[in-house]
Amino acid sequence: MSANPESLSVLVTGGSGFVASHAIAQLLQQGHRVTTTVRDLSKQSAVVEMMHQAGVTQTDALRFIEADLMDDHHWADACAGVDYVLHIASPIFLRLPKHEDEMILPAVEGTQRVLKAARDAGVKRVVMTSNFGAVGYSHKDPTQLITEADWTDPNEPGLSPYNKSKVMAERTAWEFMAREGGDMELSVVNPMGIFGPQLSPVMSSGLGLLKAVLDGSMKRLPNITLGIVDVRDVASLHLLAMTHPQAAGERFLALAGGVMTLRDIAELVREKLPHLAVNASRKTLPDWAVRLAALFNDNAKGLKPMLGINRLASNSKATTVLGWQPRTNEEAILSAAQSLEAFGLLT
Repeated sequence: MSANPESLSVLVTGGSGFVASHAIAQLLQQGHRVTTTVRDLSKQSAVVEMMHQAGVTQTDALRFIEADLMDDHHWADACAGVDYVLHIASPIFLRLPKHEDEMILPAVEGTQRVLKAARDAGVKRVVMTSNFGAVGYSHKDPTQLITEADWTDPNEPGLSPYNKSKVMAERTAWEFMAREGGDMELSVVNPMGIFGPQLSPVMSSGLGLLKAVLDGSMKRLPNITLGIVDVRDVASLHLLAMTHPQAAGERFLALAGGVMTLRDIAELVREKLPHLAVNASRKTLPDWAVRLAALFNDNAKGLKPMLGINRLASNSKATTVLGWQPRTNEEAILSAAQSLEAFGLLT
């Protein structure tokens, strides 16, 4: 990789994650120096392999720091000498928590920990990954576009612990900045359903949902509507928000535009990549059945908060202010399906 006279030093938290790995790859491809945190240094080789999967041949400009969102150790080292921070890491749960605080407290405290370390190190700007759950889950008017001016009420009935953790973590970030952020700036990216190609066999929640639709393990398709964005575009939006002068103090919805139901997704893959949708169901599952199943089934319990959510949202702020140009919903879904096939996850 040739030297870049405009090379920046960037910290990306959670380097083995779906979005973070793509952000690291794009930063390295642009000639920047990247530090990334992993909860265990044994993940280094996996992240390097993900870079190779993304087409990055040289990883000399990538260094690793072991750091945990729930521990103060090493965050000062991670932020030392850094120009910008992309705070993408999020607490990982392989099961639904018994109490919502198991998910909320790590998200909130982890955000505070990263912001404090970044401020103390003299970082110029932090770009934080939030989500649509922090924006649109209290928006009741289906005829009006959801924008970055909207906020989800964390006390919204039926809000999932995950989305509650996201809205509370983002609120915490903005409150921290107003109270003690100093000269540091903050931008926030709020993605909708993230699809696109994975760089490892470890599936994100979005690709896990797509897998369940395509391999037939979801016997009937719930009436769930999704806004969609390609992971590569979520990463590029982080990079735009990192340096664009007009991104400071702003949040940006990340979506390609329009919505798709799970049935739309199944039909798209059936039309374009029929061999990958042989087992996809053509049957729908009524909302009442999902709610009933949620009483005793964790998978249904995870789907229940997604029912009946208005996802008619606008990406115009990101496209007009930052010049962001996302891929289509169709490309995001089809590339995700091809990725699942490439990693042998649909067999």
